[in-house]
Amino acid sequence: MSNRFRFLGGQRGVWRVTGMTAVSGAGLDPVAAVDVVNNASPDVPDGTSWVLQGFTSNIRYATTTELRTLQAIQQPPGRPDSTRAALIPLKKTSQWWDLPQDARRRIFEETSHHTEIGLRYLPPIARRLHHCRDLGEPFDFVTWFECAPEYSAAFDDLLAKLRATEEWSFIEREVDIRLERAHG
Repeated sequence: MSNRFRFLGGQRGVWRVTGMTAVSGAGLDPVAAVDVVNNASPDVPDGTSWVLQGFTSNIRYATTTELRTLQAIQQPPGRPDSTRAALIPLKKTSQWWDLPQDARRRIFEETSHHTEIGLRYLPPIARRLHHCRDLGEPFDFVTWFECAPEYSAAFDDLLAKLRATEEWSFIEREVDIRLERAHG
């Protein structure tokens, strides 16, 4: 499996779009569906309105203890009962990136408790973070979440808690795309 992922928004795809919201900044063109492709192929199917791409990498702000805890309970996307998903591209402000690494860690974890909040919702909610900033993409990150339908309210609660943190004051652009796995 490649560490490169592309998210293709268009008229056809495995995931049917149930909602698109520009939370901060500009949104994306409305689409009916999203496909998730695990490769860096430049091929783009006809009818694709936008492509978001990123790569998975090491967890940047976690301590050894936090990383071990995450690895012990976090489940990967792709579970058969996970028929709900959210694709959330994010761009942080230049002020965020101008901060030294230790200051970003302090805001991310010591003030905002990002990992601690996320751990409360594992393993029912799966997450995969894709880094985009170093690829020159319009977003810094694309986050993919999946869960079974009965955890949709818990997912909304997770997002509300994260969006209420100091870390989110550094979000310049965020789009929340909700999805449901298409049948057959």
